[in-house]
Amino acid sequence: MKLILISLLSAFISTVVLARARDLGIALPGKTGKLNALTDLKGVEVGHVTLISGEGPLIIGKGPVRTGVTTIFPKGKINSPVPAAWFSLNGNGELTGTTWIEETGFLDGPIVLTNTNSVGIVRDAVQRWALTHLTSKNSKEDPASLPVVGETWDGRLSDTRGNHVTSQHVFKALNSAKLSSVEEGNVGGGTGMVSFGYKSGIGTSSREVKIGKESYTLAALVQSNFGTREELTIQGINISSKFKDSIPKLNLESQKDGSIIVVIGTDAPLLSQQLKRIAKRVSMGIAKVGGIAHDSSGDLFLAFSTQVPKKKNGRLIFESIPNEEIDELFKATIEVTEESILNALIAAQTMTGINGNKIEAISHEKIRSLFKDK
Repeated sequence: MKLILISLLSAFISTVVLARARDLGIALPGKTGKLNALTDLKGVEVGHVTLISGEGPLIIGKGPVRTGVTTIFPKGKINSPVPAAWFSLNGNGELTGTTWIEETGFLDGPIVLTNTNSVGIVRDAVQRWALTHLTSKNSKEDPASLPVVGETWDGRLSDTRGNHVTSQHVFKALNSAKLSSVEEGNVGGGTGMVSFGYKSGIGTSSREVKIGKESYTLAALVQSNFGTREELTIQGINISSKFKDSIPKLNLESQKDGSIIVVIGTDAPLLSQQLKRIAKRVSMGIAKVGGIAHDSSGDLFLAFSTQVPKKKNGRLIFESIPNEEIDELFKATIEVTEESILNALIAAQTMTGINGNKIEAISHEKIRSLFKDK
């Protein structure tokens, strides 16, 4: 019965069209893709499983539960390693599998996002799933043998120590990943997340970029769970000075700052060292919304290209944009990071979790009023 209710809730959430930053009059730069999402990249699939159950006092192992899993496939459900790199702005967090990405310059398998305490079960589940679902005639290696799993802490709202994410939830999130528009806000790994004292979660955005005669797409997906109320900045405006919203009072044994995981994808041909440079520029997008990378925050970023090197006579043949032409991709990275964070905030809805802790969504009416004449 519990799984049926979860499935019905997930289906309901997926049918609700939630507002995004541009819908509220925020004039963001750049030309977006058709979906303004990571799935504007050909072949990229995204899936969520959302777990919401229970209310009242925290009972570890029982709930309340406000958590989930988000999956990203750079090339669909096939075993096709893609050029990749990662960067840590502040490392109080986890993104597994990154040492092998650093060593080889390739990402093998899906990227999965969840809560802090579920990284182990999710990692093991991805490995099991990949052995039977990610097959390739061109590779003798075990697919996703070192899975990439990122986390942020949802302990303000969820029984994060209760281990409510199971292998079956991970399998469902992997199997349900699709090419279409991406659900945002209180979904998947972002279900219990909070940013700047407001409800937050998953957000995404894309840009179309022209370099010479060629057109490319660059996009982001974020799991946003960082920042303090006084830091939030939208288009240069400090929001706390305008809105005067009360800061939520939470009934917790301990409080900690949150984190943010950012995944950047592009169809531009880039080498792993160039993707590292892309990943570093995510920091500037976070700064535009007021983030400062707190000491206790895990700010971890991964960038990949869907342009896979060709193989000829037993050798890999790489193509790449010259470094002197990469600035437009840097700019797009900053823009999609900023917009994805704002979309995560604006799409999220007010949520009550453990011990009656209530996190309000940011007011759409106040944002519309603030930006109506901009």
